[in-house]
Amino acid sequence: MAIGGRKIFTLQGSESRVPRYLQVASVLSRRIRDGYWAVGEKIATLEELEREFGVARVTVRQAVDLLQDEGLVKSFQGRGTFVTRAPGNDRWLQLATDWDGLISHIRNNVPQFLPFDGPAVPRLDESDGIAAAAYKYLCSLQRRGTEPYGFARVHIAQHIFERAPDLFTSRVALVVLAELDGIAISRARQTFTIGAADIETARHLDIALNAPTAEARCVVTDGDRTVLYVGEITYRGDCVRLNIELIEQAGA
Repeated sequence: MAIGGRKIFTLQGSESRVPRYLQVASVLSRRIRDGYWAVGEKIATLEELEREFGVARVTVRQAVDLLQDEGLVKSFQGRGTFVTRAPGNDRWLQLATDWDGLISHIRNNVPQFLPFDGPAVPRLDESDGIAAAAYKYLCSLQRRGTEPYGFARVHIAQHIFERAPDLFTSRVALVVLAELDGIAISRARQTFTIGAADIETARHLDIALNAPTAEARCVVTDGDRTVLYVGEITYRGDCVRLNIELIEQAGA
């Protein structure tokens, strides 16, 4: 909030991948969702928001225009901007936080494979494990009905891919890997990152450039620390939620 004309809200710096107008829009949307401004109520003026966030007037206008496009607010010449509805809780995609839950959640997904050539080897950190001799690269979209919501880039160790090439090119690769006989998986680690859509991701997911995204990276290794699978999946930020039970109710 701005108190006495002072700016007391600081946006992320220029090193952030998220444009400032999106940061401002996100804060305003959250305030509407939390009831700071009720439906029918007038929000802060452009001048007040400009002072609060320390950004140019054009940045504030872009943020308000975005909320107006989403139907959350409506601006009236000479009167100001008013809340028309509160954001709904339509984040239907629950990201799994355990192996069994992940496989169960994606088992019936039918990916739309794309004819893309990717890097010959996945990007690996030292903590990920040891690279296999060769990899097969797969690129696909995940859809809900006709709407794309996930853009997947996957590397499968070539010797694993050759055991079931028809399955790997028709089903979700991680599910096929989990169901193959004789595969000794010793470790599977998934990390989540909040990001922004680049040009390629924006085009495939039909979202705006730099729109918020959730990026999941999963690495699977065998007992020798050989990396069998690396999957990098970018999800639309407007459909994702992450729910972690911190204290489970007794007897539940």
